[in-house]
Amino acid sequence: MIIMQAQQVGRSFDGSDLFTGINLEVQTGGRVGLVGPNGIGKTTLLEILAGLNPPDYGQVTTTKNMSIGYLAQDSGLDSHRTIFAEMLTIFAPLIAMEKRMHALEAQIADPKLAQDADAYAQTMAQYDQIQHDFQDQNGYGYQAEIRSVLHGFQFDESTYEKSIGTLSGGERSRLALAKLLLEHHDLIILDEPTNHLDIETLAWLEGYLKTYQGAILTVSHDQYFLDHVVQEIYELSPTKATHYKTNYSGYLKQKAENQALAWKAYEKQQEEIHKLQDFVDKNIVRASSTKQAQARRKQLEKMDVLERPQGREKTVHFQFTPETTSGNEVLHVQNVTVGYAPDQPMAGPIDFQVNKGDRIAIIGPNGVGKSTLLKSILGQIPFLAGSARFGTNVTTGYYDQDQHQLHWHKTVLAEIWDDHPTMAEKDVRAALAAFLFDADDIQKTVADLSGGQKARLELTKLSLKHDNFLILDEPTNHLDINSKEVLEAALADFSGTVLFVSHDRYFINQLATTIVSIEPDGGTVYLGNWDYYQEKLAEKLAEKAQQAGIDPDADAPSQAAVDYHQSKEAQRAQRKLARTVAQLETEMEQLEQQTAAIQEQMAAPDVLSDYVKMQALQQQLDALAEKTQATEDAWEEASLKLEDYSDQ
Repeated sequence: MIIMQAQQVGRSFDGSDLFTGINLEVQTGGRVGLVGPNGIGKTTLLEILAGLNPPDYGQVTTTKNMSIGYLAQDSGLDSHRTIFAEMLTIFAPLIAMEKRMHALEAQIADPKLAQDADAYAQTMAQYDQIQHDFQDQNGYGYQAEIRSVLHGFQFDESTYEKSIGTLSGGERSRLALAKLLLEHHDLIILDEPTNHLDIETLAWLEGYLKTYQGAILTVSHDQYFLDHVVQEIYELSPTKATHYKTNYSGYLKQKAENQALAWKAYEKQQEEIHKLQDFVDKNIVRASSTKQAQARRKQLEKMDVLERPQGREKTVHFQFTPETTSGNEVLHVQNVTVGYAPDQPMAGPIDFQVNKGDRIAIIGPNGVGKSTLLKSILGQIPFLAGSARFGTNVTTGYYDQDQHQLHWHKTVLAEIWDDHPTMAEKDVRAALAAFLFDADDIQKTVADLSGGQKARLELTKLSLKHDNFLILDEPTNHLDINSKEVLEAALADFSGTVLFVSHDRYFINQLATTIVSIEPDGGTVYLGNWDYYQEKLAEKLAEKAQQAGIDPDADAPSQAAVDYHQSKEAQRAQRKLARTVAQLETEMEQLEQQTAAIQEQMAAPDVLSDYVKMQALQQQLDALAEKTQATEDAWEEASLKLEDYSDQ
């Protein structure tokens, strides 16, 4: 059932449309992601859908009495209460019901009531009803639910009595999300919910949202989050929202396929237009062929001309090019402990080796000292113990997530030019343009830039240094999805070496060749990407369970039974695939026959001279060609799967 529907929604600012014609639906229990380039209006649209602001055009409708919860980007919980007391406010009706239950229990225990049979029966009936309602609304489990959610957001029992006013911005943001989840809305609208969450919390949140009873509509720059939580994608553009019934990775694939088809149709029509126009130009003045030329011109005038498909959105384009080559050993970190005070170490001992060409990701919970480790390697903060040694011919470039290497009072142009005074101004402008800084942007002061623009400016500076060892602290923060994908590609193509801290699991999975997991008691090295790291963690958990005497297979059926069941399942799947292949082959034959019939009609003399009939038949032919291609693709995929079963 549709619980929310946006119809032709639009928003304008100062007489200019930000977006128009937005149609969007959210179904009961839906999992919907909203994507689009920065500045397109995703947050503005979410605010309209949440009912915070009315649209300038169109309307948003919802089902009657629907409850909507909205989490704004980087919003923090503002309260004078303690953490646990604030969470209890959500369950005020249950708490009142519980008090009423206890009051009725006291009445029932009073001997005087037992002497009045009617009053006793009436009180018992009240008690039975309220106890049923209390249990039905999770009255006996709401405090456990609060503890579970708080634990998921890294708040243990020692924090429950902390005043919310004393917490950091990131902690209050996590609490705002925790409270929203506990409120159990029919629809929750989340704007960048993964901000301020470490990897462990992100994994917990994804698991929680997968089982959330209500619907979810979210904007996120975290591709891994979108892949694992949403099942539908709406891509926002200035004039529409394109719907894809898949997760983020599926959306990328479908978008590329649709764009290829759009270009094919556009180029085919352009070829036809040029051919017709050429005939008109050559024959319009010839007495013998004027009528044919006039007919072609009318055909052109009546043609429904396809718009030129959009290319890839305007995005960052750059590469990292080292001027020199390092030796094979780039960095050796040996038995180090990091922290700001000897009596308060953050993590250690940590050991790892960085060799030429490595892409090493450092991960770990917030506050464990990941950024501190990078700064200590660079000599900005002394190690509490141990040492780090660079190899020969190593030149280091550093990306600081806090952007302390930028000068707030300088203009964007001066920020680059002062570092490279011998560069021609056109070259400086070209370098900035590659990172999407236009003529107006480069005259702004750094302080006036957005977080994303500051990040791109720091990347500009890094790309112009041409170092062979890049040390990056959260480089994807503030970048939109397109910019992150370009950064991934630039680092993958980089001939040097990369050491980076990140909580972006998609980025880690795409780039990392090695993972160093940091905990307070030290670091562990995993020779693989994020997926490999997850596999190893699962193996470790299984080993711990076995050592604790827990048999993970205790309740599992015998291997023989499993094998038999799997064999039967495989046979059923193989038979189903065989039927699918046969059905698709029949469809292809029918489509071929239909195509031949239309082509035969188009060759008829009366049709050749009737452009209206010809155009109608051409449209049918194009539709058949598209359907044939889709059917052939499906047949090929099913046939390959069927071959796999035959080879087993």
